[in-house]
Amino acid sequence: MKIAVDAMGGDYAPHEIVMGALEAGRDGIEVILLGDSESILKELGNNKRDMIDIVHTTETIAMGEQPANAVRKKKDSSIVRAVQLVKEGKASAFVSAGSTGAVMAAALLGLGRIKGIDRPAIASVIPGKKGGTVLLDVGANVDCKPKNLQQFGIMGYIYADIILGIDNPRVGLLNVGEEESKGNELTLESFPLLKESGVNFIGNVEGRDIFNGMADVVVCDGFVGNVVLKAGEGLAMSLMRMMKDELTRSWLSKMGTVLTLPGLKEIRRRVDYAEYGGAPLLGVNGVVIVCHGSSTAFAVRNAIRVAAGAVSSGLVQAIRRNVESNLTEKAGCGDA
Repeated sequence: MKIAVDAMGGDYAPHEIVMGALEAGRDGIEVILLGDSESILKELGNNKRDMIDIVHTTETIAMGEQPANAVRKKKDSSIVRAVQLVKEGKASAFVSAGSTGAVMAAALLGLGRIKGIDRPAIASVIPGKKGGTVLLDVGANVDCKPKNLQQFGIMGYIYADIILGIDNPRVGLLNVGEEESKGNELTLESFPLLKESGVNFIGNVEGRDIFNGMADVVVCDGFVGNVVLKAGEGLAMSLMRMMKDELTRSWLSKMGTVLTLPGLKEIRRRVDYAEYGGAPLLGVNGVVIVCHGSSTAFAVRNAIRVAAGAVSSGLVQAIRRNVESNLTEKAGCGDA
């Protein structure tokens, strides 16, 4: 198994990306770094790189570029070439902290969608009271139809089951109230579709339920999901800063900090996105992991591990089987 990694994508590329790949290599995962070979070799320095291969590319897709146009024009970019490696079977998965739009466009053009999935979704694990909650979509689709949310629910259920090891995950629909009659046109029409999708659908859940463990999977459109994700990140960072300010305000609070330090470190670890590495782009014919733009080496290493886990557990194949089974059942009902 080899994981293709975009060495040129992200706020701290190529240094943090290369360092993360080295750490993954020490974990026994083979990595292919794609990008400017001179820059990659400079970052590698004298480190042992038995598990690292390098594929030189001459182009890079910047964050501000129009994704579809950039993917079509820059055939020798690290993103496009990495997807090509997955398509050709030379890599088992692709990881990037670069332009999310470009990664999605390249994956759709290069790998295609799983039959029965109209739009892929980005699934992010949100830390909470009882572990992690899978939230999708968090940015791939700002406008959705009810059938898209139904498909997100199916894919999120499979991801939580196979990757997170949650038995019969509870799937909730993000809404402004728990009652079935509440919501906008999208959620009202999505509710019955999720109810008949075959997953463990528990009904509507509210924003606070994402963090209190009410559901294992929460479904919404990409616009709402991205706002929730970034608001949660901002709140977590603000709370940590406020705690730091208060705990260092006086000599007495500083003494108390020494006693509470282990607990504070654990809280910080639990709310750190880097612990989860990256978010899978579910619904495409291949394992694609989208990382936070400001990913550190630690986050990149974990993203590569997530990619390897998705490959070894057969995540894409499981989604394909489940969706095809769902389509077959519906076709049978139609014939009757």
